[in-house]
Amino acid sequence: MSAPPLVHRPLGQRIPDRLHAVSCSLPTMRDVIGYEEKDPAVTAHLTSGYPRFVVHPLLRRVADGLRRADAALDGREIWLCAGPAVADALQAHLGASAEVLPLAPELTALALPAGSTAETSRRARHYLQHTGAFASSRAAEAWLVARGELAAAAAETLFPGRSADAHVRDRLAGWFGHGLAADDVHLAPSGMAATYAAFQAVNAVQAACGRTRWIQLGWLYLDTIALLQKFTAAPASDYLHHADVFDLEGLERLLSAHAGRVAGVFAEIPTNPLIQTPALPALAALCRAHGVALVLDPTIASPLNVDVLPHADLVVNSLTKYTASEGDVILGAAAINPGSPLAAPLRPALAAASRLAAVHPRDVARLAAQIDAAPALITRINQTAPRVIAFLETHPKIAAVFWSGHPDSALNYSALARNPENVGSMITFVLRSDVPVASFYDRLRLAKGPSFGLATSLICPFLYLAHYDLVTSEAGRTELAAHGLAPDLLRLGLGAEPAEDIIAALAEALV
Repeated sequence: MSAPPLVHRPLGQRIPDRLHAVSCSLPTMRDVIGYEEKDPAVTAHLTSGYPRFVVHPLLRRVADGLRRADAALDGREIWLCAGPAVADALQAHLGASAEVLPLAPELTALALPAGSTAETSRRARHYLQHTGAFASSRAAEAWLVARGELAAAAAETLFPGRSADAHVRDRLAGWFGHGLAADDVHLAPSGMAATYAAFQAVNAVQAACGRTRWIQLGWLYLDTIALLQKFTAAPASDYLHHADVFDLEGLERLLSAHAGRVAGVFAEIPTNPLIQTPALPALAALCRAHGVALVLDPTIASPLNVDVLPHADLVVNSLTKYTASEGDVILGAAAINPGSPLAAPLRPALAAASRLAAVHPRDVARLAAQIDAAPALITRINQTAPRVIAFLETHPKIAAVFWSGHPDSALNYSALARNPENVGSMITFVLRSDVPVASFYDRLRLAKGPSFGLATSLICPFLYLAHYDLVTSEAGRTELAAHGLAPDLLRLGLGAEPAEDIIAALAEALV
């Protein structure tokens, strides 16, 4: 298990330096702001990036090829979807007479009508972003190779034979444990696609009982928040937010106030970015007493670190993190707790929802080739994390440090940890108010970009990338403050580098 040396990486460099990399370097705060504000001086350098936010060059190349081949498509915006069902759903969402162009089982184009407004384009992008259903870069690559527009697919190690899918699902079932069968694990083209499939499955089961409302517990990842806000049956009334993950009495009052109407509660274990863990056994008991499905996402820590399946009805997980530790695969998974009282109706519902967004076989083969490295990586990170945390907690220029052992929820987390040393890779911290975040960030020699769970440590000013609209407005900063979130909070996902090297880089930037 190794990672590249800790050096400054130029703007736009892929992390890792491969065609299908999931992250890219944003080495200065000025670059981060330019990226968010679509500054051409920054975006011109971005040859790749986190796929839901930067359309992969291969997808753009497919769209350009379609326009060249058909004059009727000239000048029209084209979105590449993970299969025909996604394109059909997007068309229905837009309510526009878009043209669906089947290209391959995992690659379908949706051409917006000529003269479509910028708002239509924005809605199309957001739909694919929130549901995680953009076409895979490998699906685009395969189509381009088949048409002779690429000589060959990029060289990479793939799982041998035809059993990659079974290998991945078997490994995941074993990691979740508790007798989970591989057939109860469903792969999706991204973690958000898995989340959306779970959301749809719960709705399919619960809506028949008049349950259409969802509760967001705590502060979740931005696209999960958007999913709950925008895709409930009647968003104005069906989206509920209980901000304090520790206040289960308040949650019980909310459930009672909406008795018989709540379909599900969605929670991250622990949360992103404050690494907060609720009292999960009590949360699960509360949901089951009210007939509410509990959907849990343990991606921040990994199911190898925390045991959440017995408390959930459904678990979703981004396989892009830890499982694909080399940083060049986007995939996700959703799994049913076989002990859930809702397991029987959820099984066919999740199977149906998971089929809508198609998974490209080469993505699975690439994931299967590296999945067995995940336990060793996580073991190494768990050994590194306490030393890095101790350094940050005792440094005079650090105002606050958040991690799984933070006093607010250390007991709740330890009750779920598979071993006492399984602290996880995620650390977020805030600099003292008189320490300029740009000076620290710009000097830091760690890789700087979105994502985590790679063999390469990654740091980013998380709220600038996830909630730039809130960071840059007075009302938004007030909202963040109400949730205990400092706009300049930095998120560090530890990788395989030696602890002493990571600490040295941090110390150097904090001088």
